[in-house]
Amino acid sequence: MVSYMSWDLFLTRAINGLAGETSWLDWTFLTLCEPDTLWLPGILLGSYWAARWPREALVAAPVMTALIGLVDFIGARIKHLVARPRPCFSIADLHRLQACGGHFSFPSNHALNTATAAAFLQVLYPRSGWVSWPIVALVGLARVYIGAHYVTDVLGGWIIGGCCGTGAAWLLLQWPPFRQQVLLPSHSSST
Repeated sequence: MVSYMSWDLFLTRAINGLAGETSWLDWTFLTLCEPDTLWLPGILLGSYWAARWPREALVAAPVMTALIGLVDFIGARIKHLVARPRPCFSIADLHRLQACGGHFSFPSNHALNTATAAAFLQVLYPRSGWVSWPIVALVGLARVYIGAHYVTDVLGGWIIGGCCGTGAAWLLLQWPPFRQQVLLPSHSSST
């Protein structure tokens, strides 16, 4: 347990130690941590999805949206069960780029939500990963950089979110009416 905690603290300090050194990097990571930042790409992606595969999007988009809401709620409950203080409350010399926020840290809901969406989309559209997973990685890194989370908070969020997104998309593909839409010849030849 001591080894795990020391590596987590070491990596958290190393990443957060870069904060305040470069103003454009600070701005980039603070922007990535704003909840409204991902709305525009989400709306653009949703519009493309609805235009390209309207029957799939009509079913899958609400499922993914509800799933993200559910895992966000579950993540908040896990935070209260684990009750791990955020690094901004427990590390005296941490670089804080914004207010500390809530008291509890594990898991990172930003990491949880983005990984859920990326995994869900990648199961349905395997080539989507080259766009979605770098965004997931940058958002997770940003949460540690600004001092809001430990590295393991982000890793935990990625694991939980990845499993939930993968599982939900797999279940959706098992549903015969949706599977028939996905396996239509026009869809398979256009991707």
